[in-house]
Formats: sequence, C-alpha cells, structure tokens
Amino acid sequence: MKNNLTGYLKDCSTSDEFRFAIRCEECGNIWYSTPVRFSKAGVEPATDGKKMIYRVLYEKEKEQAAVLAEREGKEIFSTCPVCGKLVCDRCFMICDEVDMCRRCATMLKERGEPVMEKKPKTSAQETLVKN
Repeated sequence: MKNNLTGYLKDCSTSDEFRFAIRCEECGNIWYSTPVRFSKAGVEPATDGKKMIYRVLYEKEKEQAAVLAEREGKEIFSTCPVCGKLVCDRCFMICDEVDMCRRCATMLKERGEPVMEKKPKTSAQETLVKN
C-alpha cells in the first residue's frame, strides 16, 4: 500500500543542497533522499534584491526537491493497512491475503517475505541507513 509521504519527510537541507529523510516506524532505519544541489549554491548575491530573489528561488527549488524525494521514498515505503505505520521494504511483508508490516504479520501469525527480498534493489534502497 503506497501513500502520501509529505508529512513524513524531514528536511535535512543545507544552504547548498536539498535533502530529506524518512524514518521507518518499525525498525527505526532512516532513508535519505538523493541530494539535489541548489542552483545558486556558492554564489554570493551582489545586492539586497538578488538576495531576496535567491531566497525565493531557494524555496521554489526546495519544494521541487521535496516532490522528487517523495517520489523516491514511495519506492521503499508503504503504509501497513492493519496498524497504519509507515514502514520500509525491510519491514513490509508480502503475505498470502493482505500485505502488512512485520509486526502485524507476527501478531496475526501470517507468513510472508519482506518486499526488499522480492524486488530488485534500487538506489533509493541503498540509502536506507540502519539506526
């Protein structure tokens, strides 16, 4: 079950690049989006007007980077239909009748395999950091 991740994105951006993180509510592992460089990184605005323009541009590019991060995160995060937790592909199980998180599968005595073992590894999965 894929979902809207906007509320789960933690902003880890700097003045030079945009980056976001999502924490798995089951295992606690943290995934980091691919960094996106700010187009004016390292450029010092020459005037107060340019400073204001760069600030607006920064926010616009940050919003665009957040959209990309959400799209990237949807490749490895799912919401458990039983408990509602947002979990990574290591904790989300493909079960016979209903896919669910590892904890719910154990509690309901359902058998399954983690999504991560069922699909090819993506670059997004490689940025899942053990906590």
